[in-house]
Amino acid sequence: MDHKKSWLPTGGHFLSNLVVVLVGIAFFQILSHLGTVQAYLGSIVDVLNPFLIGLAIAYLLNSPTVFLERRVLARFRYRRGLAILISYFLALTAISILLTLILPQVVQSVTSLANNLSLYLSNFNDFAQSILDRFDLEGDLLDSMVVSYQDIIRTAANLIATKLPQLFDYGMAIGNGLISGITALISSIYMLFGKETLIANIRKFLYALLPQKNADWLMEICSKANGIFSGFVVGKILDSIIIGILCFLLCLIIRIPLAVLIGVIIGCTNIIPFFGPIIGAIPCLMILLIVDPWSALRFLFLIIALQQFDGNILGPRILGNSTGLSAIWVLVSIVVGGGLFGFPGMVLGVPTFAVIYTLTRDWANRRLQAKGIDGNGQALPSSQTESS
Repeated sequence: MDHKKSWLPTGGHFLSNLVVVLVGIAFFQILSHLGTVQAYLGSIVDVLNPFLIGLAIAYLLNSPTVFLERRVLARFRYRRGLAILISYFLALTAISILLTLILPQVVQSVTSLANNLSLYLSNFNDFAQSILDRFDLEGDLLDSMVVSYQDIIRTAANLIATKLPQLFDYGMAIGNGLISGITALISSIYMLFGKETLIANIRKFLYALLPQKNADWLMEICSKANGIFSGFVVGKILDSIIIGILCFLLCLIIRIPLAVLIGVIIGCTNIIPFFGPIIGAIPCLMILLIVDPWSALRFLFLIIALQQFDGNILGPRILGNSTGLSAIWVLVSIVVGGGLFGFPGMVLGVPTFAVIYTLTRDWANRRLQAKGIDGNGQALPSSQTESS
């Protein structure tokens, strides 16, 4: 009986190699047209932005909602609705208290800075002149260092005149932002109410679309990603709040002006891993150089000490080893994430890369066990090889 020979090579790993080649070609095309891809993804994100924000809100409030539903309101009939209502009430109350306590102080600091700007600039000019006189530097250097009050007013006036025609666009943006905020809030409530149904539908779709082995693997990835993201994001927010409050108190102790404004800036920028304290320290130093140059020097020593405390003591104690990344990979993830996606990429680049790193490490370990060798190329004991 004659058998026709198929033209498709079935031996070896033809299909897997073909998939790798196609993925490589697609990746090359994406890199070659990165600007177009970013613009296209940006337009999609703009449309889905309210729902993405709603998903983020629901994700952050899911833990307190689950705690209230299972531990506090377990005997109530409508415990899910009550838990969601209490979670949103507590979150809005905390935000309102923070804004009530901090926002007036920040406004007062900015107003004081603007009202006394001419005095601060005069003091700064006197300070620069004293430095030049003490070290016998060239007088022309002062002209390059000194910034006059009139120059700042002129620059601000030109900026306002340039941006004035765009006020209508800003008003439209505020209106669209308000609508998006309401949509995000409503969508987050719906997500918390129907999270089991939503997750069940996603799981059902995955198992219908993929083989069971692949679907199990994908669900395992999602579980690992959820653990890494929840531990990192919640821990980083708590760490940033503590650092902001600590910076404010230390500024009061060592008599650094504008303590509230500086504490808010440092606390907000500390959300960015690694580069956060540096990014927050730059505008603070620029402000303090104008207000009081000697306080800027004290603040420089303060921020260095605070960064060391956060990086070596507080951060590891709160975050633990939630990412499992070394310092070099944290740096790479921040730079790449920030370059591709801006501020959100700098914040979420670390947990995202941690998920990729974990998956790559697990895959490499499975491949090594299947080959019967360890990471150094040495043969594994037979018991480990058989168990794999």
